[in-house]
Amino acid sequence: MKYSYSDLAKMIDHSLLHPTMTDADLEAGCKLAAEYQVASVCIKPYAVKQAVEWLRGSGVLVGCVIGFPHGNSTTESKRYETELACRDGAHEIDMVINIGKALGGDWDYVEADVKAVCDEAHRHGAKVKVIFENDYLTNGGGGLDSDTFKKKLCALCERAGADWVKTSTGYGFVKQPDGSYNYKGATEHDLALMRARCSPKVQVKAAGGVRDLDGLIKVRDLGGSRCGATATAAMMDEYRKREAAEKTGQKIESQGSVIGAGGY
Repeated sequence: MKYSYSDLAKMIDHSLLHPTMTDADLEAGCKLAAEYQVASVCIKPYAVKQAVEWLRGSGVLVGCVIGFPHGNSTTESKRYETELACRDGAHEIDMVINIGKALGGDWDYVEADVKAVCDEAHRHGAKVKVIFENDYLTNGGGGLDSDTFKKKLCALCERAGADWVKTSTGYGFVKQPDGSYNYKGATEHDLALMRARCSPKVQVKAAGGVRDLDGLIKVRDLGGSRCGATATAAMMDEYRKREAAEKTGQKIESQGSVIGAGGY
């Protein structure tokens, strides 16, 4: 295998964010995260304190979303939500930029918004992942084309103190021509662009559309260090299957996955 089990498992932020998830679902998700020894769970703000208890001694961190999923909360609300999450034991914060402000070219507002969360999180020893929601940025904004716009966001977030830049929430649904709603989430193009634009001190996280082991491997190949995922068990069970086959000399075809497939 190209990467070790730990190399890949410790990329995964196991996502526990669907609005229908009950407390029982969240507890089961934390137990799964501990079993597969992923990097963290990414959980709803109200459940941080309980997740810390569920995961105590497991080596799995607790992360929390802020201003999720649309980024429309006031800056002070985001800052205070961050303070509460950190007090409850969150080690990582996934915040959403104010997308409308960014598309309108109000860069000073966007940078101050990100900086407020980063400063608060860092004060508590937590790290911050800043979500762009790239599905909403395909036409660019603020007088910039899409790629230039994303590059500007990368530079802005680095100045503001971000520890990661992140592609998506996994909930950035866009209306399709047939009237349905879907999204791509992370794409190979965006991951490569974001990795190239940020300095080595800022990491890159993929979210949305990474559904299988080959997709996870592709994220790592492109320089991503974290990946939000709900398909954790399927990914890592597939790793064990391939690892076992490799030891016995069997050949298992890869799934041929591309990232950016949408869905949860």
